Amino acid sequence: MLWTSFFAILGGFVLLVWGADRFVTGAAATARNLGVSPLIIGLTIVGFGTSAPEMLVSAMAAWAGNPGIAVGNAIGSNITNVGLVLGLTALISPLAVQSETLRREFPILFAVTTLTLILLLDGELSRVDGVILLGGFGLMVYWLVGLGLRERACDPALQACDPLQDEFAEEIPADMAMGRALFWVALGLVVLLVSSRLLVWGAVNVAQHFGVPDLIIGLTIVAIGTSLPELAASITGALKGEDDIAIGNVLGSNMFNLLAVLGLPGLISPLATPAEVMSRDFPVMFGFTVLLFAFAYGFRGQGRINRLKGGILLAGFLAYMGLLFVASTQ
Repeated sequence: MLWTSFFAILGGFVLLVWGADRFVTGAAATARNLGVSPLIIGLTIVGFGTSAPEMLVSAMAAWAGNPGIAVGNAIGSNITNVGLVLGLTALISPLAVQSETLRREFPILFAVTTLTLILLLDGELSRVDGVILLGGFGLMVYWLVGLGLRERACDPALQACDPLQDEFAEEIPADMAMGRALFWVALGLVVLLVSSRLLVWGAVNVAQHFGVPDLIIGLTIVAIGTSLPELAASITGALKGEDDIAIGNVLGSNMFNLLAVLGLPGLISPLATPAEVMSRDFPVMFGFTVLLFAFAYGFRGQGRINRLKGGILLAGFLAYMGLLFVASTQ
């Protein structure tokens, strides 16, 4: 039974990554065929797609009565995105921030993080909190579309356009037929639904067998696994010289995680916020957000995450994993 659960977790991760990739490819190609600009596609559809594993896993976990996995997945994924994804990516290839669009996203990420903190301070993730977070998700998507529309009107002959637009344009399929694009959207979504259910089932069984709290499983195994699409996208983008995409994936994903991934469990299955989340995990997530801002914003010119900063982020992530390991053995 235990081996079956381990295979379910492994298979769930593999299918999640593949399903997210197919869903994003199909949705991006569909939007491009409909005349949507690459920047809007990148900021919304691609960002949503890379966070789809977290959203579905948290929704499935809440629906199955395991809200600890849902909350741990949302917060743990944000920590993983900055510490592991950006840390490892910067060690492989240092990252430079040139996009003004990304510079506008940093303050929004802080605002979203602060809103989440205020909502969780009462020790409960209620349905009202879920509605507020999901409403914030809708407003954020509206704001991102507005940014994309303004940038779309940019004339390269008259002004400097955001380099993020060209990077997204190179990544989005330009010649995929509409029928094929819709097929990949449908298939990717089905695979995401099945794999997320498989992953939650396996994770719950492993947690029960070893007596590990659902929260710890959500913060570690599930969070790392559902962050694999961001890791793959960031490393691929950095190796291609598309640094803004690498960092933009993390910024967008972290905002989506707090608003949608955390909002869904509140709406589906309200719960008392575990005390450890507010005393240990949320402060760590906030600290990583501050480090990301300090390293990448570029207060006196271009922001840059070099190998030293990447090493600091990765070391911080490994230290946090060690802290969770100690907590799980007590």
